[in-house]
Amino acid sequence: MTENPRFLWVYRFLALRGAAAIFVLLRLGEAFFPVIAISTAARATHGAAAAALPQLLAALLTVIVVTRACGMLIQKIGQPAVMGEVIGGILLGPSFLSSLAPTAMDALVPSVALPALGMIAQLGVLLFMFVIGLELDLGQVRQSGRAALAISHASILLPLWLGIGAGFLLFEAYAPLGVSFTGFALFIGVAMSVTAFPILARILTDMGLQKTPLGMLALTCAAVDDVTAWCLLALVVGVLQASYGAVAVTLALTFGFVMLMLFVARPLFVKILPYIESSQGLVSEAALAIVLICLLIAALATEVIGVHALFGAFLLGAIIPHSSRVAKDLENRLADLVRVFFLPAFFAYTGLRTQIGLLNSWQDLTVLGLIILLATAGKIGGAYVAAQFSGLPKRESLAVGFLMNARGLVALIVLNVGLDLGVMDARLFTIMVLMAVVTTMTTGPGLKKLGY
Repeated sequence: MTENPRFLWVYRFLALRGAAAIFVLLRLGEAFFPVIAISTAARATHGAAAAALPQLLAALLTVIVVTRACGMLIQKIGQPAVMGEVIGGILLGPSFLSSLAPTAMDALVPSVALPALGMIAQLGVLLFMFVIGLELDLGQVRQSGRAALAISHASILLPLWLGIGAGFLLFEAYAPLGVSFTGFALFIGVAMSVTAFPILARILTDMGLQKTPLGMLALTCAAVDDVTAWCLLALVVGVLQASYGAVAVTLALTFGFVMLMLFVARPLFVKILPYIESSQGLVSEAALAIVLICLLIAALATEVIGVHALFGAFLLGAIIPHSSRVAKDLENRLADLVRVFFLPAFFAYTGLRTQIGLLNSWQDLTVLGLIILLATAGKIGGAYVAAQFSGLPKRESLAVGFLMNARGLVALIVLNVGLDLGVMDARLFTIMVLMAVVTTMTTGPGLKKLGY
């Protein structure tokens, strides 16, 4: 097609005049609307917010790479990958990297990114507890019989008593100012009495025991343990955050919330499940949004009541029928993202708060050994005795005890709640984190020693 010289001339004329007109309009606008100066502090805030994003992305990149690498390495010695991820988080903190190479620490996990990393960690734990609730089979818990109930509660009560007893020895040296003995001792007891249902399931799967009678019994005991532990945590948080007069109100509201979820929300979910499932059993985007809104409402409700938001998230997951296609689809869609992206942030956040270097006296090391001994004796001993009275052979009874001794991630969640509430200082937090790691890592070797 032949170009028209006249058209090109007109186009150039209009383009130049158009650019000139834009410039004139902008200058007129500047004259009519002068710039209002902002304060130096506000400008600095805007600049810091803009600079924080690349630093947060760099921190998340470092956290995921390091924790996943540690997880793969620890699997080679027969431990579940999640324990390697926990250790990876500790290595990124002041216990290792910060003391060896402070400059590298600040470059890999910049301090400006820590508040955002902490929020991501909290959100990740919230979603994780919802997924754990989805995995919980309330029907199996109800039908588990006296043996599972007795073993679970014995493995909670004995370490709980021992933890409260340890509180008498630790209170003066480790309790922060303003913390009551009741809250301090109860928190130690709860942290020592929990069992990590997800890590236990992972250990059983790795060892091929998940469908054996021993594996099914242990999983049921751990499920009962988890429900009881979160109720205990709700009680302890209520005690810490209110006066004793208000504790009764908090407990009453918590009981009412649980009843509402079990007898109103659960039947409602059962009725609407057929409507939110597609023909393939998948949850639509709109239905997923509704479930996540319900998750946030449940978490917010328990936070307002005075117990932790994690309890509401866990309970919402638990009331969705475990065997439904919706529960399976939600679990499949959320679990991998939570475990690969969010939980490493939580492990790093925990690691950054764990300062092994603070344990620099014989007293601290003695307390660490005592806590590990009491926690192990309480869990294994309580489960073993109850299993024996329930008619299990000695070998199976001891195996159940080792399995219930896996505290792992659930204990870390409890300990972070305690540190956030100011119940324990950094030294005791470090001691309890190491206790959770060591006791969990003894589970696999203990079972192999028994011939499993």
